[in-house]
Amino acid sequence: MALERTLSILKPDCLQSGAIGQVVARLEAAGLKPVAMRMHQLTTSEAEGFYAVHRERPFFRSLVSYMTSGPVVLMALEGDNAVAKNREVMGATDPAKAAPGTIRRDFAKSIEANTVHGSDSTDNAKIEIAYFFRATELVKYDVKR
Repeated sequence: MALERTLSILKPDCLQSGAIGQVVARLEAAGLKPVAMRMHQLTTSEAEGFYAVHRERPFFRSLVSYMTSGPVVLMALEGDNAVAKNREVMGATDPAKAAPGTIRRDFAKSIEANTVHGSDSTDNAKIEIAYFFRATELVKYDVKR
């Protein structure tokens, strides 16, 4: 297995529903440990930059508006095959199509208000983590159970 890092964003609906702890607990239970974490209110400029890959898509403005509608929790997660593991735990983008027991199936309200964002590849994870965190903010620690 490959030790990787991935970005996870707990979206405004996650915070508004009081599910931060439950979502983080599921990520940790899946072997993903936060190595950087902070609460943040995205600016329009930050959201537009982060989601620039979607700029030409019809949902871009709505996505930016939603992601700036309230605070988010930004996390860099580390673990074996972290990108794939995080995507598995999150579930499908559309919560109606997400597998039972996944974060999006259990907490999401819609395709847009789908509780969490997760990197879709190791290359994008590196870019996304660097977008929100300086290298000095990423910490190392061992989990002893």
